[in-house]
Amino acid sequence: MGLELLVASAIGILTAAGMYLVLRLRTFPVIMGMSLLTYAVNVFLFASGRLTVGAPPILTEATQYTDPLPQALVLTAIVISFGMTAVVVMIGLGAYLGGDDDKVNDPATDTSAEETS
Repeated sequence: MGLELLVASAIGILTAAGMYLVLRLRTFPVIMGMSLLTYAVNVFLFASGRLTVGAPPILTEATQYTDPLPQALVLTAIVISFGMTAVVVMIGLGAYLGGDDDKVNDPATDTSAEETS
């Protein structure tokens, strides 16, 4: 019971911190937020294969075993998230160097002055 509560709390904290950072208006916090969300999904996938301590993989005749499929999924997700983070960092760096600003949103335009003329 204690391990499941710890892992569920960690997933919730990672998700909440990731969503908070994604909603920021700067490039670097958005990238960090996406990374935290990726970590939360990876821990969730890993926990979906039953949390057992010291259990052998499915290859033995043990009564309690660890499912290797979520571990393979998490390994694949880690590689994909590393590549996506590299791409997003390069896009953010290009936007910063091209515009001398790292804001994520577009500047607000005042449409009320255009409607009256």
